[in-house]
Amino acid sequence: MSYLGDQVQQADWKKEKHSPVIHCPEEVTAGEFFEVKVNIGEEIGHPNTTEHHISWISLFFKPEGDKFTYEVGRYEFNAHGASVKGANEGPVYTNPFFVTSVKVMQPGTFHALAMCNIHGLWESTQEVKVK
Repeated sequence: MSYLGDQVQQADWKKEKHSPVIHCPEEVTAGEFFEVKVNIGEEIGHPNTTEHHISWISLFFKPEGDKFTYEVGRYEFNAHGASVKGANEGPVYTNPFFVTSVKVMQPGTFHALAMCNIHGLWESTQEVKVK
């Protein structure tokens, strides 16, 4: 039997253009909002073309010691240069990047999951401590 988790790829974002990069403070105050930024291709640019693009990124939070993971948000990127004129002739392109504001009540790990239309699912993680 094949499981979805078996299909998720991981790599150092400094060497792999598909790995999501999560930027957030290493330590936050419980119950106070802070920013989490996620992008693709920070060190090595990812193509954003009709033929090769990031379709979406989902951000999750897994509290330390909790059995369950919670979805923070899903961010879709729908404009990749497609148009009636042809591939990569369109007037608009999206960049696989977002910023969101969250608060957590306990330490845990953020998980970003990104979908490349050619190279599949990619994941990265970032731990956050709570003071």
